[in-house]
Amino acid sequence: MDNYQYNAYDMAVPSQEIRNQVLRSTYLLLALSMIPTTIGALVGMSMSFRFLAASPIMGSLLLLGGMYFMMFMVERNKNSFAGVVWLMAFTFVMGALLGPLLTFALRVPNGSSLILLAAVLTAGVFFTMTAIAFTIKKEMNFLTNFLTVGAVVLFIAVIANVFLRMPGLYLMICGAFVIFSSLMILWQVNQIVRGGETNYISATLSIYISLYNLFTSLLQIILAFTGNDRR
Repeated sequence: MDNYQYNAYDMAVPSQEIRNQVLRSTYLLLALSMIPTTIGALVGMSMSFRFLAASPIMGSLLLLGGMYFMMFMVERNKNSFAGVVWLMAFTFVMGALLGPLLTFALRVPNGSSLILLAAVLTAGVFFTMTAIAFTIKKEMNFLTNFLTVGAVVLFIAVIANVFLRMPGLYLMICGAFVIFSSLMILWQVNQIVRGGETNYISATLSIYISLYNLFTSLLQIILAFTGNDRR
């Protein structure tokens, strides 16, 4: 019976070669996604986003709706090249949305240094979580459940703050996103290492969103603690 269970598990899990290929493809696509993100950020820094100032609640809800639609299209086409195209379009839009935050940061004293600090911290968290993910060989059911509940709670908190617009709550959400995104990177990389995730487009989307949220949250926390709260 034990031998049967072992053989069934061995057949279900992709080979080490396939897992390594998925990991390499994920990292390569993740690196490529930084190109449209950078271009989008440059475009976003030159945009006014007046529609958000005129109607912040409706504008924010429309942006959230557009983002989730593009993520849905990436997942829907994850088994074809169209998925890559949608992912590049999504990262461009996310880069454009990053423009106002970067513009604001560059206007404060040592703004470029603060952006660099947030980027270095993001990279540090990414490599640390990746290293930990490689050392954990068993399935992390507890983390899966925690991330599922955390995603729902964060989504509700983000929607609530669209209406409440409370600076204190906003910083708490940023802090929660730092923790959530870090654990999400750990979980996603571990899924690839263990063979639980075999689609590199889905994996790239998940890690990209985590890195994006991690960077923006860290930058806004840094700005707040240096006396330059956006709000």
